[in-house]
Amino acid sequence: MRKPLIAGNWKLNMTIAQSLELVNTLKSQLSEINNVDIVVAPVFTSLNCVAEFLKGSNIAVSAQNCYPENKGAFTGEVSPDIIKDVGCRYSIVGHSERRQLFRESDIFINKKVRSLLAKELITILCVGETLAEREMNEMYNVIERQVTFGLHGVSPSDMRNVVVAYEPVWAIGTGKTASKKQAEEVHAFIRRTLTDKFNDEIANETRIIYGGSVKPDNIDELMDQPNIDGTLVGGASLNSADFCRIVNFQRI
Repeated sequence: MRKPLIAGNWKLNMTIAQSLELVNTLKSQLSEINNVDIVVAPVFTSLNCVAEFLKGSNIAVSAQNCYPENKGAFTGEVSPDIIKDVGCRYSIVGHSERRQLFRESDIFINKKVRSLLAKELITILCVGETLAEREMNEMYNVIERQVTFGLHGVSPSDMRNVVVAYEPVWAIGTGKTASKKQAEEVHAFIRRTLTDKFNDEIANETRIIYGGSVKPDNIDELMDQPNIDGTLVGGASLNSADFCRIVNFQRI
């Protein structure tokens, strides 16, 4: 059985004080959870203090992004070495906002994936289609390309530190959510793509999580699908009650 993973992507929100207030509540209310991997992804400036506060708890810390070089003349960037040094165990890469707003290519995202895996950081690789791509019936081609390019050069042994997050771009921050059937179909397709690239064993062991307006009122039906192994939560992760309910999902 794949252990569920619930990750909260805070995006560009929360000061250090606000971050500590939130994780203080989460640490208290989620302390008894041991059947779900729980992750929070604060902004870069809060990573160290949040990681220090959560040290020894059942909540891990993730960066929201990284740069694929460990040092050099890259003003404003943050490396895998630094991410690991401040206490992160995870990093998100390839989020749709990075692809859309910052024009990050599959090749550049792949460099990030490999640089993180070289430091043994668990990498959450985001993939997903826009509304236009879905309407043009390009959805599966887009996702296959993003998965295949994103994992280029990744060894079978490194896949133990890879999580794939499916996030339909049209359902992020819009209030729209893919139906459980739509989400399950794409997750099953991603798993088949992993089989083709690696093998059945790796495909069956890799966690594929869903990100797209995840809320307390849709988490149960999403997690009831056989190929959905968790969620990448956006806005709802900023509210302790909502995030705790999502972590405490119930199988239908």
